[in-house]
Amino acid sequence: MCRKLIASSLAVFLLCIVMGGCPPEKPSGRPMSERLIVEVDDFSSIRESFRVSPDSRRMAYVAPAGNKQLVVVDGKEEKQYDAILKGTLIFSLDSKRVAYAARAGNKQLVVIDGKEEKQYDAILEGSLIFSPDSKRMAYAAFAAGWFVVVDGKEGKKYIRLAAGGPVFSPDSKGVAYTAGASTKEVVVVDGKEGKQYGRIAPGTLIFSPDSKRVAYVAGWVGFLGGMWRVVVDGEEGKEYDSIAKGSLIFSPDSKRVAYVGKLTWLFGNCYAVVDGKEGKKYGIIHEGSLTFSPDSKRVAYAAQEEWLFDRPRVVIDGKRGRKYDCIGTLAFSPDSRRVAYAAGVRGKRVVVVDGETGKKYDCLASTPIFSPDSKWVAYAAGVGNNQFVVVGRKEGKEYDAIITWGGGRIIFDSPDTLHYLALKGNSVYLVEETIQ
Repeated sequence: MCRKLIASSLAVFLLCIVMGGCPPEKPSGRPMSERLIVEVDDFSSIRESFRVSPDSRRMAYVAPAGNKQLVVVDGKEEKQYDAILKGTLIFSLDSKRVAYAARAGNKQLVVIDGKEEKQYDAILEGSLIFSPDSKRMAYAAFAAGWFVVVDGKEGKKYIRLAAGGPVFSPDSKGVAYTAGASTKEVVVVDGKEGKQYGRIAPGTLIFSPDSKRVAYVAGWVGFLGGMWRVVVDGEEGKEYDSIAKGSLIFSPDSKRVAYVGKLTWLFGNCYAVVDGKEGKKYGIIHEGSLTFSPDSKRVAYAAQEEWLFDRPRVVIDGKRGRKYDCIGTLAFSPDSRRVAYAAGVRGKRVVVVDGETGKKYDCLASTPIFSPDSKWVAYAAGVGNNQFVVVGRKEGKEYDAIITWGGGRIIFDSPDTLHYLALKGNSVYLVEETIQ
């Protein structure tokens, strides 16, 4: 999706989708409440480390403390360390727990809920992960070899571990990761090694929603490229020149598998592969657009017929929609009947719902989401230097920014209530609204 980097008055830079034009409507008058969460002197100093909890009610960031650093959670400072390792600060999925990796002298350690774990020579950046039930923790560490630490217990040592570290199964019982064994790589699931491959594509290892199946992209890389295939439950699929990054997905019912296969030596040969069957050939199928509906029956993605000199359109159940200048993330409604996405129209941005193009804005700061009853669509939009939340076609109160980075998002609490975090000056507010 086309994006433009814009700066708010707080020096917080947002990736916005450039839109423009129409002046904003008057605020909708939706009943709302604001609660001050925290005030920060200089957002530019914490912008990179800023994290929002999954429930969009808490926040944490890394702050300087003389020649040291510390983590601030909900405005409260934690212990100082020589450094907080970049990209390690995370919340648990229930939003109640916080973890990060720190450096103390020449050693590194993980801190969970303020309690220090064992010290190691190194902690792999970005490897910290809470289990879906928020009760367990895993990460990758180094001490005469790389290994995964799960609930404080160290696993087998390997020459290397793949970037991204371990993955928990949705039921929180299983743990999987990719490890380097000699010149080969292997997927390890609950301590058991699978077949060795020349390479396991980083970030492709996934569990099915029911936790019973495992899939990943494997292959080999040569001087002129490589060949890749999807491996599901140990069974190998057709080889392609590449499998699109982030395209490998299970359906919500865990029965179906989809991904985008590319034959890059013939430019323009891209296929959405669903249940092992190739769909129509396209020039490009856009990265991250392939998605199943909640009932697992429908498939949608954004594509364009020609590799160059063409515009994308949404393809839903094989049916092609209208072309736009650019298309963002697709969202199905909870009842699987409706589809919404952001799109570009002549340098502006709109949200398209059920094929109907909405009002133009200077930027969209979030992807559209549906209410639990599938009736409403909400998203963050902006005109000039102001941003607000749009529900249906009605705009809410204006702020300097709606926080949709660092994990921030709009959340429906019920079919007619929602909340989000917003910036005004140097203050972060929790905003709760009722839809009428």
